[in-house]
Amino acid sequence: MSYGYSNRLIELNKKADGNSLGVQLGRLCIERDVPVSDVAVHLGVTRQTVYNWFCGANAPRAKLLQIKEIISSLAADK
Repeated sequence: MSYGYSNRLIELNKKADGNSLGVQLGRLCIERDVPVSDVAVHLGVTRQTVYNWFCGANAPRAKLLQIKEIISSLAADK
């Protein structure tokens, strides 16, 4: 099943600074088709917060360890 990330979100993510944990998380979630809502529930934040991280509009300031764990888990699934 595809969760259909919008072309706009994908483009914003590609243009964003790849050093940001939120952008890195976004790239992996887009690549692996992981729903934003799943990430939001897992981290206890809103879907809008996750979208903002994915686009590089905001950088995560909390939940950094949890985000790193998700990134590691998704990267290991390659």
